[in-house]
Amino acid sequence: MDALTPSSAELSAAAAAAANPRVHVVCAEPSVANHFLAELRDVTVQQDSLRFRRNLQRLGEIIAYQISSQLSYTDQTVRTPLGESSGKLLHDFPVLATVLRAGLPFHQGFLNYFDQSPSAFAAAYRIEGTAQVQVQVDYLSAPSLDERVLILADPMLASGKSLVQTYRAMLRFGTPRQVHIAAVIASPQGVEYVTREVPEATLWVAAIDEGLNEQAYIVPGLGDAGDLSYGSKL
Repeated sequence: MDALTPSSAELSAAAAAAANPRVHVVCAEPSVANHFLAELRDVTVQQDSLRFRRNLQRLGEIIAYQISSQLSYTDQTVRTPLGESSGKLLHDFPVLATVLRAGLPFHQGFLNYFDQSPSAFAAAYRIEGTAQVQVQVDYLSAPSLDERVLILADPMLASGKSLVQTYRAMLRFGTPRQVHIAAVIASPQGVEYVTREVPEATLWVAAIDEGLNEQAYIVPGLGDAGDLSYGSKL
């Protein structure tokens, strides 16, 4: 077995993560989401940063639609040019939170659907060169989260530490009544860590990959979402 072939243990871990009832895997069934995800991974398509960002937005829109089925609605009558019609309107728009900078295009997909939502932002980054994955959160901006629905979105769920640390830091703005965490690609280890550390959250991902390499990057993954969206950094 070569280094790129998943082991049976890795496949079992991915299957176990996907089987968790609090974890929704959007690309488990055929849909256009699979097409967008394949383009995100493709090294040739990745050369077009505009298309890369647009595909992140598209997957954000698809996952936003999926999450919308879990939200609260109220019956309301609206007037049309020819009469009246009853419909279900979103009771209150969720707070949309993301991690800078890689999360911005993915966040925009959620904002395209939840267009009246307030936004929250965090700057969180990995401290390189350490034996263990360490995360520094050094910027937070958010509205009150008390009794709100919170959607925290970040494209890559690797170890899960940055998302969990970001979520805990945001709790200084209040306690949400409902929490959703969204990612494009996750590792089994990240899924297990997030569902254990944030048991109140429901997790939504496009795909769960084989695992993490020695540097705690997702394999096969897609590379660095921030660099592919906005260019490499020093």
